[in-house]
Amino acid sequence: MIEILGLTKKFNKKPVVDDVSVSIQPGTITSFIGPNGAGKSTLLSMVSRLLDADTGEVLLDKNNVKKWKSTEFAKRVSILRQANFINVRLTVHELVSFGRYPYSKGRLTDEDNRYVEQAIEYMNLTEMQDQFLDELSGGQKQRAFIAMVIAQDTDYILLDEPLNNLDMKHSVQIMKLLRRLVDELDKTVVIVLHDINFASVYSDRIVALKNGKLVKNGPTNEIINSEALREIYDMDIPIQEQDGCRICVYFNSQTP
Repeated sequence: MIEILGLTKKFNKKPVVDDVSVSIQPGTITSFIGPNGAGKSTLLSMVSRLLDADTGEVLLDKNNVKKWKSTEFAKRVSILRQANFINVRLTVHELVSFGRYPYSKGRLTDEDNRYVEQAIEYMNLTEMQDQFLDELSGGQKQRAFIAMVIAQDTDYILLDEPLNNLDMKHSVQIMKLLRRLVDELDKTVVIVLHDINFASVYSDRIVALKNGKLVKNGPTNEIINSEALREIYDMDIPIQEQDGCRICVYFNSQTP
């Protein structure tokens, strides 16, 4: 389990994450939602050790994440940041292979190669695995970075807005894949999402932030209702049921 205990982070003396405590349940998809500037990405960055908290701590299996050796932590937790930049020219296959670095230290074994090929196949990148990243569209690059995270084969997968630059087809494919990783391989996925309908359809639990504070935390069906969403987004958002899923009809919503 990942436990977030009283995390606070300030930029220019302004709290971006303000005393947030929440537990990430194993074997679930937990979505971080909320308006722009709510602190979602900052919170995820502190959980993944990319950013130090001003106060509070994050525990992985009861141990402070700062005390984990980097290699051992990378075997348990993988992170896809919102912006990814690599200043060397790599093929898709070479990029995905980096996901195995905590295990192989650059010397891929047959087992490492199986994970790499499996991740490439999962993301429908087989035909372009020998292409260079700078030859790909934004959506294709994003899928390659997600494949790298999948190849890392960690218990916990942290994704910061992974649907950026993706069309509807590939967004749905990725969310279905994440659902499979949880249901079939018992992974734990934490994902920052802007589209609340993806959060509604695919998440087990939702953590809602607003102005750096935790405002809602619980099972998806407790959060995806008009009253809770009004508190989170300051909008009246009607909810419709479709095939057992709650769909938020926010395209023509009115602000209170």
